[in-house]
Amino acid sequence: MKKILILGTFVLTTIILFAQQDSTSTIQQIKKQVEVPIYQLFPTENYWTFIKLDTRNGKMWQVHFTISQDGFDGELILNSRALVWTEEEEVNGRFTLYPTKNMYNFILLDQINGKTYQVQWNNDEKKRFVSRIY
Repeated sequence: MKKILILGTFVLTTIILFAQQDSTSTIQQIKKQVEVPIYQLFPTENYWTFIKLDTRNGKMWQVHFTISQDGFDGELILNSRALVWTEEEEVNGRFTLYPTKNMYNFILLDQINGKTYQVQWNNDEKKRFVSRIY
C-alpha cells in the first residue's frame, strides 16, 4: 500500500510539473508575439498623419486623425498587396519603416531578405505609391 501511495504521488507530481511547463510555454509564446507586434504606427512630420504597417507582409495605410468636426479622419491605402509570396513567409516584425529627410517619403525594409522599397504618402491618391528600390 505504501508503494502504491508513493507511486501515485510521483505520477501526480509529474503531471502537475508538465502542466505548469505547458502553461509557462504558452505564456512565453504570447509574450514573444506581443514583443513583435503585427501592426505598428509610424509618425510622419505631419501632426495629423501616421503610417500603419502590417509588419508581417508590408501592407500599409495612411492614417489620419482630427480634433475638428469638419476635418478628415480615416485610413487611405498605401499598399494593399502583400510583399511576400505566401502566408508561410509572413513573420511578425519582418518589415519596418525608416523616415527620410523628405517628410512624404519612408524606406521600407524587409529585415529577412534585405529588399528595400520607397514609400510615399500623400493626401493626393496619384502621389501615393510603394516602389521597390533595386
